[in-house]
Amino acid sequence: MTLIAWSDYLCPWCYNASVRLQRLPDEFEGRVRVEWRSYLLRPNAAPGRDLERFRAYTRSWERPAGEDDSGSFQVWQGDEGPPTHSVPAHQVAKAAARLGEEAFRRIHERLLRAYFCENRDISDPLTLRSLWGEVGLDEARFAEWEDPALLERILDEHAQAVDGGATGVPAVRLQGNDAIIVGAHPMELYRRWVRRTLAVGESGDAA
Repeated sequence: MTLIAWSDYLCPWCYNASVRLQRLPDEFEGRVRVEWRSYLLRPNAAPGRDLERFRAYTRSWERPAGEDDSGSFQVWQGDEGPPTHSVPAHQVAKAAARLGEEAFRRIHERLLRAYFCENRDISDPLTLRSLWGEVGLDEARFAEWEDPALLERILDEHAQAVDGGATGVPAVRLQGNDAIIVGAHPMELYRRWVRRTLAVGESGDAA
């Protein structure tokens, strides 16, 4: 089974959902695949945002940090940031996906940790290049993040989520099913969903 997950790299609840959903392929021995798609909470660049207001906003991360099976969060420290918009991180993730699922997984996780735990500006090209190298991706392929085709795909994925009824992120649906579930749900809910879906599939195969 494939779970399609819309997410934004600036969304703390998406970080928690990612931590949980990324465990499912291993827990279910490869019978589950998670396909990540882009959703843009900040689609337009807004440079010069007030750093102190942003720092105060990041105190709200303490709430998702207090949940079970959460990502690693730190209230914003230092003078880097705030990020200008969502798009650059998605562009880099899409460029990594061209190198394979494992390359995407590494940069996907690295982007989330860099922003929420290390307080790095993941809209800054120099930061993004550094993260690309830190996860061991081919330096020569980094420039592909600026390919207009990737931006077009990101915008299309965002539009698909909105058209499908996603009012926010994280948003997940089962491939072949139009119903979208919004929110970072407990790990056990995701497990039950997978078990039930696999059981139904096995019953159909047996029939």
